[in-house]
Amino acid sequence: MAPVGIPGGRSVTGTLDRGDADAVVVACPPHPQYGGSRSDRRLRAVSDAVAPDIGCLRFDYGPWDEGRGERVDAENALRWANERYEAVGLFGYSFGAAVALCAAAELGPAAGPAALSVLAPPARETDDLDAVGALDELDCPVQVVVGERDDTVDWLPVAERATALGHAVERLPADHHFLGQADRVGEVVGPFLCERL
Repeated sequence: MAPVGIPGGRSVTGTLDRGDADAVVVACPPHPQYGGSRSDRRLRAVSDAVAPDIGCLRFDYGPWDEGRGERVDAENALRWANERYEAVGLFGYSFGAAVALCAAAELGPAAGPAALSVLAPPARETDDLDAVGALDELDCPVQVVVGERDDTVDWLPVAERATALGHAVERLPADHHFLGQADRVGEVVGPFLCERL
């Protein structure tokens, strides 16, 4: 693991697992105001699941900016990764799922990810993070993973739109936090990303 500073004008630090790989997954953490960070166990499970062939950049957002700055942080992390790796995937959990969807949509096919997986995505986190609308702008394979007992976020509109667009939707018997199921998250997300990077 190596610490990484993400350029872009905001104070964004990441941890790069297996930086010598040819491909990397950029992992967006959950809501920073509720303790979300790059050390989140679901992000670590995905990092472990894509090992040893694919690296993982887990990062912390810069100062709280109601979704706008956090989306920019993810865009900057994607740009950083695209400059260094042959293939770049993107993963986000909860708030980070909305951030990931919107960042990928904003960057488009030129600088966006080769594949995107999101876990427990809220339909609309803030005015700047419309996950459902972002799905319509994506031009890469997308996987949406939800917990069927998740009553923390409104994930159903995202799952329904993803299904209508022909994306992969996985439903797990879990709540929003996937308590005791981090390894299962890795088992579902890891192969999806590995096969496309």
